[in-house]
Amino acid sequence: MPNDCPNCCDMVLFGALGDLSRRKLIPALYQLERADLIESKSRIIAVARDDMPAEKIDERVNEILQQFVAEQERDDASMARFCKRFQYVRMDFAESGSYQSLQQCLEQEQQQRIFYLATPPSLYSTICKGLHDVGLTEEPTRVILEKPIGHNLSSSKDINEEVGRYFNESQIYRIDHYLGKETVLNLLALRFANSLFSNNWDHHAVDHIQITAAEQVGVEGRWSYYDDAGQLRDMVQNHLLQVLSLIAMEPPSRLDAESIRDEKLKVLKALRPINASNSQQMTVRGQYAKGFSGEKKVPGYLEEEGAKENSETETFVGLKAYIDNWRWSGVPFYLRTGKRMPEKRSEVVITFKKQPHNIFHETLPDLPPNKLVIRLQPDEGVEVEMINKIPGLGKRMQLKATTLDLSFDETFKKKRIADAYERLLLEVMHGNQYLFVHRQEVEHAWQWIDGIIAAWETTDESPKPYPAGSWGPVAAVTLLAQDGREWDE
Repeated sequence: MPNDCPNCCDMVLFGALGDLSRRKLIPALYQLERADLIESKSRIIAVARDDMPAEKIDERVNEILQQFVAEQERDDASMARFCKRFQYVRMDFAESGSYQSLQQCLEQEQQQRIFYLATPPSLYSTICKGLHDVGLTEEPTRVILEKPIGHNLSSSKDINEEVGRYFNESQIYRIDHYLGKETVLNLLALRFANSLFSNNWDHHAVDHIQITAAEQVGVEGRWSYYDDAGQLRDMVQNHLLQVLSLIAMEPPSRLDAESIRDEKLKVLKALRPINASNSQQMTVRGQYAKGFSGEKKVPGYLEEEGAKENSETETFVGLKAYIDNWRWSGVPFYLRTGKRMPEKRSEVVITFKKQPHNIFHETLPDLPPNKLVIRLQPDEGVEVEMINKIPGLGKRMQLKATTLDLSFDETFKKKRIADAYERLLLEVMHGNQYLFVHRQEVEHAWQWIDGIIAAWETTDESPKPYPAGSWGPVAAVTLLAQDGREWDE
């Protein structure tokens, strides 16, 4: 392939007319177009099974942009330029002869090829073999894999082995969109560019850490898929463990993919196993019952459309995790994620240890600890909670807990906060892997998760019900209360 334009590429979207592509990938690529971040010669090859005339693809893309891009972010020039990049190739992914059509399309421009598999993982092997058979997998070709990478450790290994037959590890980009969020990336800057935090980021200064990923929605018509996964596999295995790894990892020697991945992997290896002997003290499973979302009455999980009457799939998970290394010895990491919560909120709360002696006990008997709150969504930003004196001339010094709020919207007024997929797609185009997940990370995460699932099966304890619109079952409060702590609300 010619190298006169190293970032020019053919971005091939398998499943181009599916839900992920329509809601996330095509809008994200449009935003890159609008920001002039896609090279002029780059093309987008939409691959799908729909029997649609190839010349209609620009109309379909325009419809997608009208539906999923905000009106104030659409302009005629960018949309027209973007739609012209598209070519449509109809394919039956299981039919080997279909890949000849794709090969002919790609041979029109000899440039970097990126294959995005926005399909069920069950098709990964079939698609990769089809690409290999027509000579489309040689380096420097790249392939992007969407989660979930398997259902457990065994299936994860099977998928990785199959993809690895046709692509080298350096060509594979396993995507977790949480790693593209600005505030998640900002964790690296907070930790390693600020001595205020880097010098106080261990068991000597930190009391405990909470990671919350709350969803206000229910299963949204995806009951059959969700019931096979559950919240532990769907959210904890990838998103929450990736965030935990970035919080807990040692400083990497360099800001590159290999150095960062090595340190994240050490964290996953150091996670204390949860098994049948400790799962009842370390885990909480919940399943939402009927209740209210805002002011709207909503059904329980077992009352959703297509539900099975006796399903014991969890829609809420609370965990207490320990990382058995020198830095985090004895520091609990509390993880919480669920559907039908009171609000959509993802955040990390680092609670520091209290002062050993309170000289202000006459006016503030219980001196609260400092907290660092990192808001991942929806209002991205950072807060520092600290104690300040209330201005005044009274006899006693009056104190109050106050918050220093660094809201990204307010602080960077001229900057639009990019969607995670925009960042990740751009990094793939540039060949940067530091925001993507290595095979070993996936498999060590599954190993830990499999231990929890096996423990639940052994103890045979049903998920605890909680009303929709609440913060989960009462047992989730007890998980922290038994340690003398409470969830940050």
